[in-house]
Amino acid sequence: MSNPSLCEDSVREELKQVIDPELFVNIVDLGLVYVVDLQPSEEEGKTDINVEMTLTSPMCPAGPQLVGNSRQVIEAMDGIGKVDIKVVMDPPWTQDMMTEDARDQLNIF
Repeated sequence: MSNPSLCEDSVREELKQVIDPELFVNIVDLGLVYVVDLQPSEEEGKTDINVEMTLTSPMCPAGPQLVGNSRQVIEAMDGIGKVDIKVVMDPPWTQDMMTEDARDQLNIF
């Protein structure tokens, strides 16, 4: 049976557990998660998740860690099939993509 509470918002909520180790703000509030796409899985009752995310810079040393942690928190959710996380650099990340909460945490006005 698939998880009825599984939706883009629930996946984004889980991704808030992934904290950028340099900025100490979660990747969702930083605006690093561009796309969360849910697709029916070939596995009975499971949902595949495709995520497109970016990094604060192309040379971000925490990139592999952020991708790995993102995969880990999504795979821990009920009813998850395959998880595909793609790092994209287009559009490039800017501070404008951050939520108000992230701006407050980083004292950016």
